[in-house]
Amino acid sequence: MKANWFKDLFDLFFPNLCLACGANQLQGTAIICHTCQRKLPVTDMHKMHENRFTDRFFGRIYLQSAAALYHYKDGGAVQELVHKLKYYGKSRIGIKLGEMYGKQLIQSAYFKNIDLIVPVPLHPRKERKRGYNQSDQFAIGLSETMGKPWLKKGLKRIKYGKSQTKKSQLERYENVMSSFAVDQAEKLVGKHILLVDDVLTTGATLEACATKILEVPNTKISMATIAIAGTL
Repeated sequence: MKANWFKDLFDLFFPNLCLACGANQLQGTAIICHTCQRKLPVTDMHKMHENRFTDRFFGRIYLQSAAALYHYKDGGAVQELVHKLKYYGKSRIGIKLGEMYGKQLIQSAYFKNIDLIVPVPLHPRKERKRGYNQSDQFAIGLSETMGKPWLKKGLKRIKYGKSQTKKSQLERYENVMSSFAVDQAEKLVGKHILLVDDVLTTGATLEACATKILEVPNTKISMATIAIAGTL
């Protein structure tokens, strides 16, 4: 009886809420409830060699493969997850989604030959302010279930800038192409690298990072993100 009373009190003050819909659920269960996991708009892009993700980079970057876990829609549950991951300190969202997607990617013929996972970096000032890099959290989860190493400092951001959200595609491109540099080239040589980020919008940031990586001898690039924005 005492144990049940204590549990009820703990649940009252520390509810285990689904981070997508806000529904209360049992302690110790997943951070995203089973209902939301079934309803979130998965893309299944990892099952296709060519898809909307790879189309974004046609004629820009040669990709071995590319995929996003979810479709991103303004006002939707995926936006809520990403928003909490980036701005509300919910770093475990990135790790959990990485673990979930890693289980799928490792079963795909298009992602089995990955050698190394590299996240898109934040500028050090922004990372200190946020406390972590959301793309790095996603990379950690992917690494765990894919059984592939991740390299936090494969890239570095050398120019501090404001959010890209409201910039046009041309403005994003001009701003980011000079914003990144390879940090540990010797660890990238000859590797098939999975470059990861949170959301694919225009692809300017991913293109800039991939361009720098491909300057390292004998590298190959694949990409993965939590979500992809744009018309379904």
